[in-house]
Amino acid sequence: MTVTGIIAEYNPLHRGHEYQIAQARRLTGADYIVVVMSGCFTQRGTPAVLDKYDRTRMALSGGADLVLELPVRFACASAEYFASGAVSVLNRLGCVDYLCFGSECGDTKALIDAALLLEKAEQSLEYQQKLREALKAGLSFPAARSRALEAFPGTDPSLFFLPNNILGIEYCRALAAQKSAIRPFAIRRRGNYHDTRLTEEASGGDAAFSSASAIRAALLENGRKKQQQEGCGPALSRPEAAKRLRFSLPGETRRLLFERKDKRGILTEEDLSSLLRFRLLQLLENRSSDCLTAFTDVTPSLADKIRRQVYFFTGWQDLCDRLHSRDLPHARASRCLCHILLGLLQDDLDASKAEGFPVYLRLLGFSERALPLLSAVKKSAASPLLSRLTAARQQLPKELLPLLEEEIRASHIYQTAVSGRYGTPFLNEYQRQIVSPAQLSAQP
Repeated sequence: MTVTGIIAEYNPLHRGHEYQIAQARRLTGADYIVVVMSGCFTQRGTPAVLDKYDRTRMALSGGADLVLELPVRFACASAEYFASGAVSVLNRLGCVDYLCFGSECGDTKALIDAALLLEKAEQSLEYQQKLREALKAGLSFPAARSRALEAFPGTDPSLFFLPNNILGIEYCRALAAQKSAIRPFAIRRRGNYHDTRLTEEASGGDAAFSSASAIRAALLENGRKKQQQEGCGPALSRPEAAKRLRFSLPGETRRLLFERKDKRGILTEEDLSSLLRFRLLQLLENRSSDCLTAFTDVTPSLADKIRRQVYFFTGWQDLCDRLHSRDLPHARASRCLCHILLGLLQDDLDASKAEGFPVYLRLLGFSERALPLLSAVKKSAASPLLSRLTAARQQLPKELLPLLEEEIRASHIYQTAVSGRYGTPFLNEYQRQIVSPAQLSAQP
């Protein structure tokens, strides 16, 4: 069998994602598509709009055969760690042939060459000096890195400036570093990752490839103003925007966002603001800001800024605005706050890197046609495939338990916010079930 892996957030899954899954299957000749997906929190340092079980349903309905969890330690980290953690999951399955990903350039060889160049450049004092100078001049990290690489002939520095190219390069680096037999395969991305406008319906009923950013913006702009009369999910205030949004989403995504029976809706970082303030007050009580520097990516200067602002911010985004500076992009500020809220420590992430990114393999869902693949995984995987959380302590080696405990804590924080926002019962992670073919036919 030929197995192709995809690394994703599906926040939420849209028509562009469906296109990628179909293209990955066609271009690599895949019998099965395995998705490694972020849990309840994303690389942007924000909660996913819907939880990982809903997004697993989306993935399976969109053409995936198997969905596995990307541990939160990596899901909320910078591109290097996000890519390395996800590649480790695919690698430990022992049966994946390709890693297929979208990129702005769509040129697999160019991305592999760029990964090799970056690996070489990072060992150079000249590169380090030019990078520091560019950052000091106020450039963002991608722009500063692109400028620093101009001194190294062999590839186009602009490859390091666009978000999907950057992730593609990191996937190639991770595959090489882990000596993986999985082959990278880039597909040219259609549409603009940062576009915040919904794409209009194309003539002939073609798919509208609105970006996830545009879809989230539409959900926030319209859906957070009022709730549907039944209280189950966001209601769109403008008919034109509603039409564009619905056309941008596959059927299962639309149902999970707009037609739920359980009254649960989308979650945003603002729904976590009170939990964040409590966490910061708890940490800073009678202590200096130094206690915050233990969390991933939090520098002493950022910790001091947070301490000064802890009594004054009105919400998550307001605090990010207060922390934002020339050398601290808004997205990185949000990611640091997420690390603090979830208790993700820099020492733990560094240890993961030093140990070669050990991960657990946790099944979130599978399609009916995936049964032969599951049998193959159970024979070839380097780690046990977790399907029941209650059995994890007996199945996992002791050193992987902290990684799983981080994920459980993150899921419970997420569900606390959902329960408070929508007045629905708290969903205990230990009682959640993987998404099976039988569950796919049932509407939440």
